[in-house]
Amino acid sequence: MVQCLTYHRRLPYNTASNKARLSQIPKNRIAYLYTKTVGKAPKSACGMCPARLCGVRAMKTNILMRSSKMKTRGCRDSSKHVSRACGGSMCATCVRDRVKCAFLTEEQKNAVKVLKAQAQSQKAK
Repeated sequence: MVQCLTYHRRLPYNTASNKARLSQIPKNRIAYLYTKTVGKAPKSACGMCPARLCGVRAMKTNILMRSSKMKTRGCRDSSKHVSRACGGSMCATCVRDRVKCAFLTEEQKNAVKVLKAQAQSQKAK
C-alpha cells in the first residue's frame, strides 16, 4: 500500500520556500525532508553586465558575508572571489575593458607630450 505524505509545516502548498524531497527514515518509512533555498551568485559591481559572476559560489548573502573562519556550507575565502583584480566584484570582461581604457588614456597623454616636444624642437630650429 502507498504511504500518504503530508507537509509537516504550516504552509501546505508547493512554493519556492517550501521545497521538500523524499527521504527514508527509520522503520522503513518515507517522509518529506525540507530543503533550504539556494541563493544566487552575486552580480557584477559595474552595473552594466546583466549576468552573474562566474567562479563565485552561489549562496545566500548572509552565508556569503560570514567570516571565513566559519566552515559552514563551504563559506571560505576561495569561494567568495576569483584570483584576479576585482575578482569578487567585477566580471572578467569589465575588468579587461577598464584596463584597456586606462592604458589607452595613458598612451594618449604620452602621445600629446611627444607631439608638444616635437613642436618645440621644430620651433627651435
